[in-house]
Amino acid sequence: KMDDLLNLFDGVLVRAENEYPENHPLWAYLEEINAVEKVALEADELLKQDKFIKNPWLGVFDSLAEWRIHLSRKQNQLYPMLENHGFDRPTRIMWTFDDGVRDAISASYALLREDKYEEFLASVPETLAKLRDLNSKELEVLLPTSFKLLSDEEFVRMSKNDHEIGYAIINAPGLYVVPGINDSAAQLNGNAVGQNSAVSNEFLNDLAGLLSKYVGPVGGAQVGKDTVLDVATGKLTLEQINLLFRHLPVDLSYVDENELVKFYSDTPHRIFPRSANVIGREVKNCHPAKSVHVVEEIVEKFRSGEQSQAEFWINKPGLFIYVIYTAVRDENGKFRGVLEMMQDCTHIRELEGSRTLLTWDKTDFVGDNQRIY
Repeated sequence: KMDDLLNLFDGVLVRAENEYPENHPLWAYLEEINAVEKVALEADELLKQDKFIKNPWLGVFDSLAEWRIHLSRKQNQLYPMLENHGFDRPTRIMWTFDDGVRDAISASYALLREDKYEEFLASVPETLAKLRDLNSKELEVLLPTSFKLLSDEEFVRMSKNDHEIGYAIINAPGLYVVPGINDSAAQLNGNAVGQNSAVSNEFLNDLAGLLSKYVGPVGGAQVGKDTVLDVATGKLTLEQINLLFRHLPVDLSYVDENELVKFYSDTPHRIFPRSANVIGREVKNCHPAKSVHVVEEIVEKFRSGEQSQAEFWINKPGLFIYVIYTAVRDENGKFRGVLEMMQDCTHIRELEGSRTLLTWDKTDFVGDNQRIY
């Protein structure tokens, strides 16, 4: 009912100008919206033509397919920051709109690739209408509200993580820099042990606390990367632990017993996008409304001890993704959270026969940056 509500206040509410500094994260959202509207206008012109030609339509939907990156950046970056300011229910509602746009684009694109031209052409007007409707809501509500609620410090942090997820249709802008913000240099420079070291360090500090009974207290200060921890079956420094997580051929995420996201492995081949802003976020807020009940059921069954694992897989032409959720319990059987493991098994499923001799493949089969949104 948001459209009706906006119409009710039409002429009363002062509409935002949506003017932001160059390279500001909201400026990038605005640039994307302007770019996708040009693509939508191109689709409008193609709909007017008497003769159907497939190639121009493929160009249009190649661009529209990138819109999932725009939506993913909102869901993993902007929404968590707004939720930290109490602006949570509107973001959950808008996530439903996000899914509607993404699904509509995917459905139309599938019809086009399958050469179902009549069905495809019939679907395009509704797909474009959903896209433009969502963009209108972003311009009218989401972007102005974000500009009011969030600080420059938050936008500086957001800019760095935005670049890790990527941009739709437009070229990546420069990093947003605000002179005088104390931590801006640290946020922009990163460090030698991973792009999301803040994420890993928080997890590793928690790990150090759990292991303190083996190595003694660390003195309250942040654990250094060279600190040696006596882990269950060996001795590793924090830097080594961080590097091991980063080079795993699988993606890991950990949600604690309070249902808060505490950690994800910062692998370069990550299938689903993540950003540091999800750390500390309630796990139910990391999923669209239509799947929240599944998340809640998994946590409930794991917490009660009724179940300990849940498997899922995504099987598409040329792509097979395997996902497993495992209940984490301590030595006393107490529920301590949920571990998610995700792996691109496409190459593994294609293997045949046996290989017993060393062979150096030219292709890196540990992911191909093909993300699923």
